[in-house]
Amino acid sequence: MSSQGAVSPHINPLLAKYLTQLALNPLRTKVLTSGVLQFLQDVLASHLAGTPSRPVPKDAPEYAHALSATKIDLKTLKMTIYGAFVSAPLNHYLVGLLQKTFAGKTDLKAKIGQILASNFLVTPIQVSVFLASMAIINGAKSTAEVIRTVKAGFSQVVRIQWMVSPIALVLAQKFIPPQLWVPYFNFIGFVMGTYFNTKLKKARLTAEANKRKEQEDKDKTQ
Repeated sequence: MSSQGAVSPHINPLLAKYLTQLALNPLRTKVLTSGVLQFLQDVLASHLAGTPSRPVPKDAPEYAHALSATKIDLKTLKMTIYGAFVSAPLNHYLVGLLQKTFAGKTDLKAKIGQILASNFLVTPIQVSVFLASMAIINGAKSTAEVIRTVKAGFSQVVRIQWMVSPIALVLAQKFIPPQLWVPYFNFIGFVMGTYFNTKLKKARLTAEANKRKEQEDKDKTQ
């Protein structure tokens, strides 16, 4: 998560250029990275969840058919905006504060403290903002709906994060050079985000299917 430190001459040239930009323009680079990753994550989650392609007229332009086939829609755009302008700045400042707090501290007590602070301070904020944003993107019309979504998913998402984050952080502390923490945690976040997004999409599809079935059963009894 840190962009400090010299770039090793032995790493991939593209990665070296990315790390240089990360050092020179950390927030801008994270905004662009997070936006792109959220875009890819939403498209991948739609395919994994089996989300139906948006129907388009036969005489629609080729690009409309291409967007439908790849499952790119307005929600994908909203997810990209969320990644760039909500997730990236939030994580940048939260993780930056965490790093500053434990900067230069490498003893066991400091490492444990960093893990605890990440789990009990940073993670709950990240999860709450993620779930609230997903509620809004998926059509929540009121503050009450957003709060219900956060309450419904908070404990499950936090538990999974508490299982994964300490392992990821310990591996980073032990094996990952500080200047590679950002791409490393980006990869972890991409995998976790795709998993959660896929579950949300599957749950929404199930709810819609159940609602249609209830309506069909109701129509049959009338």
